[in-house]
Amino acid sequence: MYISKKIKHSFVLAAFLLSLTAFSQSGGKFKVALDAGHGAKDYGAVRNNFVEKNIALAVVQKVGKLLNKQPNVDVVFTRNSDVFIELVERANIANRANADLFVSIHCNSNPNPDAFGTETYVMGLTKVKSALEVAKNENEVITLESDYKVKYAGYDPKSPESLIGITLMQEEHLEQGIAVASKIQDNFDKQLSRKSRGVKQAPFMVLHKTSMPSILIEMGFISNKNEGQYLNSEEGQNEIAKAIADAIMGYKKEYYGGTSIENKIDKEDMRVERPKEVVAPAKKDSAKAPETKAPVAKAETKPEVKSETKSDSKGVVFKVQISASGTKLDLVPSNFKGLNNISMVSEGNLFKYMYGETGDYEEAKQLVQEAKAKGFTSSYLIAFKNGKKISIQEALK
Repeated sequence: MYISKKIKHSFVLAAFLLSLTAFSQSGGKFKVALDAGHGAKDYGAVRNNFVEKNIALAVVQKVGKLLNKQPNVDVVFTRNSDVFIELVERANIANRANADLFVSIHCNSNPNPDAFGTETYVMGLTKVKSALEVAKNENEVITLESDYKVKYAGYDPKSPESLIGITLMQEEHLEQGIAVASKIQDNFDKQLSRKSRGVKQAPFMVLHKTSMPSILIEMGFISNKNEGQYLNSEEGQNEIAKAIADAIMGYKKEYYGGTSIENKIDKEDMRVERPKEVVAPAKKDSAKAPETKAPVAKAETKPEVKSETKSDSKGVVFKVQISASGTKLDLVPSNFKGLNNISMVSEGNLFKYMYGETGDYEEAKQLVQEAKAKGFTSSYLIAFKNGKKISIQEALK
């Protein structure tokens, strides 16, 4: 994975203390906010007569249809037609709905017509030029909003790095964002044989403002005629939508329980009314990132895990993960809203904090409620067997 390892510790600590407000499964439903990039006067990238806003909306509607077939899943759309939605309002829609996951869908573009492949982003700070350029082009939509200089005070859309000066709220959800982003990239690679350009971090305003795990998908390059034709086709959109929905349901199964997606695609049922193909003249800056050799996602290897928990316990042990952060904290109650029995493991540049430990599943669910009552509303259950992390489903067997 192509993930930046340098996080500004002061902002990380602020995020750790001020966030933790995302997870809310109303009535036991897993709620997904689907965001079709751009819309109306904001065409997004326009290349080879392919229009980003139209493709993004068509795929989002198809993903929504698949997810709405699944039990215990609710879908919220930031837009379900060709309308203009401000970036901050897209995040607000997800926040007001108490969504458990935010997925923003886009098409890429590049001055190099040979550039192709998929990439999925999580919110983060980076110095990689290609990632910054993608964020810059996606963020510049705010200049179409009224009073944007007041609304986004302190942020310069021409300099994504200026988000470093704004409290980073997404770091709490970084691990979960990377998890679902990785599943999507894996599906693009294994199911569709698409080139994967990896999972990356970049300072996207729409991700920065959300209060739940959030990702932004660049489905491919419409500046590449072949890839653009695929993205604009009914068959290509069905395949992409299925790969994304599969990944979302796989993520739900791993983190929140339930089953993976089982419905087969009914091509007629998946068909959506395509937006009227209105092609605006391509702006001089409508192309996105200048092509640089982006690292291709390598086969995932398990990071070295350094544990400050009872990792040598025999049998199955349940714990409650309450947060993941780039900041290492002392395991004392004052740092965790009064909770004791806190343990921690480090994976790469992340520190994962866990509450409690029990071999009883019912007792473990009670520990989750205790953590949420203390304000750790994003808490979820994890399991270990002989010190090795396993899925909840495997633990229950």
